[in-house]
Amino acid sequence: MKKFLTFTAIILVLLGAAGYAVWHFGTNIASEKIIEKVESTLDDENLEEVKSYIENDSKVQEIVSEAATTNPDTLPFQTKEEATRVLIKKVGVNRLLDIQEQAQNGSINKDEVLSEIEGKLSEDEISALKYVLYKELNK
Repeated sequence: MKKFLTFTAIILVLLGAAGYAVWHFGTNIASEKIIEKVESTLDDENLEEVKSYIENDSKVQEIVSEAATTNPDTLPFQTKEEATRVLIKKVGVNRLLDIQEQAQNGSINKDEVLSEIEGKLSEDEISALKYVLYKELNK
C-alpha cells in the first residue's frame, strides 16, 4: 500500500510538472507565432499606414504621450514579446484571433476592444502596453 501511494504521488508530481512545462512553453511558442504573423503581414506600406493612423488619432496620441513619461523600471514588462505573452495568458489566443477577425471585418470597434482588454489587465499591465507601443512607434 505504501509503495502504491508513493508511486501515485510521483506520477502526480511528474504530470503536474509536465502540464506546467507545456503551458509555459506553449504560451511562449504561441506568442512567437503571433509576432511572426503580425510582422509578416506588416510590410513597409502597411506599417506607414498604421503609423499615419496613429498620428492622426488624438486618443492614441494621448496614450503615446502619457507613455513617454513612464518609468520603464516600474513596469511588469517592457518588450513586445513579453506583452504578447501577457495578452495570451490574460485574454487567450482564441479570443485574440477572434478580435483580429472582427476588427478586419469591421464588426467590432476600438472602444469595444479597449474595454475588453482593460477589463482583463491590471493598470500596471495597461501602462506597460502603452510603453511598448510608444517604444515600437519611436524605433
